[in-house]
Amino acid sequence: MTPDLLAGPPFGIDRAVKLPAMLTGLATLTQHHYAGNLAYRNMVELMFGWPRVAANLPDLPWLPVRLFKMIDLMSVPRDRIVKQLVSSGTTGQAVSRIYLDAETASLQSRSLSRIAVEFIGRQRLPMIVVDDNSFLTDRSRLNARAAGIIGFTLFGRDHLYLLNHALEPDWAKLEAFLARHADTPILLFGFTFIVWQSLVERARADGLSLRFPPSSILVHGGGWKRLTERQVSNSAFKTALRETFDIARVYNYYGMVEQVGSIFFECEHGYLHTPSFADLIVRDPMTLAASPFGEEGLIQVLSLLPRSYPGHSLLTEDLGTIHGEDDCPCGRSGKRFSVSGRLKDVEIRGCSDTRPVPAL
Repeated sequence: MTPDLLAGPPFGIDRAVKLPAMLTGLATLTQHHYAGNLAYRNMVELMFGWPRVAANLPDLPWLPVRLFKMIDLMSVPRDRIVKQLVSSGTTGQAVSRIYLDAETASLQSRSLSRIAVEFIGRQRLPMIVVDDNSFLTDRSRLNARAAGIIGFTLFGRDHLYLLNHALEPDWAKLEAFLARHADTPILLFGFTFIVWQSLVERARADGLSLRFPPSSILVHGGGWKRLTERQVSNSAFKTALRETFDIARVYNYYGMVEQVGSIFFECEHGYLHTPSFADLIVRDPMTLAASPFGEEGLIQVLSLLPRSYPGHSLLTEDLGTIHGEDDCPCGRSGKRFSVSGRLKDVEIRGCSDTRPVPAL
């Protein structure tokens, strides 16, 4: 009997059990999208000679992630769509459009919750969002930043949006919030560059050093490019949070609007992890053949969540390396990997690199 990867422990299923279940689930999803989406059917027939039997995960069809910037892709009738997500971008830049039905939206929400609980616990902590709330008015159409904020605010309470529309912090509100929750760990969420620019750098410039309660947690993701340009490493980022705010529990994650819910959290040993219902392949940028562990290449993300659109197997423009599987010192099962950047001369986009575009 094939195990239900969506119902099991998010990081407790080893390769021997996960691989055949993942292959069966993704092949079933491929057939679902093949039957429900003419454009997808034509592409996978032409590119991969589908339908055929896939003996391994790398044999499954994939779509380039930027395709969602070019055409609308839905595998269910439009009247079943309940939510539209768009990637963030500068004015005039193409954005991805992702269409969710109720089933897919529910799966993504539940899966995100299971992953987050693994790292931040079940208790809903007082929460600070290192962002503004001006773009959260229409929840049926969300850009990547708004979707990320809404998703993570479910894990907190007594929310404080720290920044105004110009992404400037309100230190008085922060000090009052810390005084009100002096005896309770605080959960912070924000996008990487915004956290650095509007929290860390601004605090340093203002000569501010605030102590957060012990065991406070920062979750952040997206937009490392601008920090890399400033020669700010992941280690330096964590050191700055510890020195300026006494926040030692800092979790980075890798994810994208095209696969909301299947995010990859960074563990205590600095590796990103695949959950039980998602997987990852690295491909040679020249040949697109699957690369062995330890070799850098293009990241392909796989997920059992997308039902309303064919986003279950996507080749990204990000470079990364798989370092091992079921062997991380943190004890979590799944592949452990790192992301090293983006393919050179590829259009750069990231949900924290830009101001959000208006909802479409």
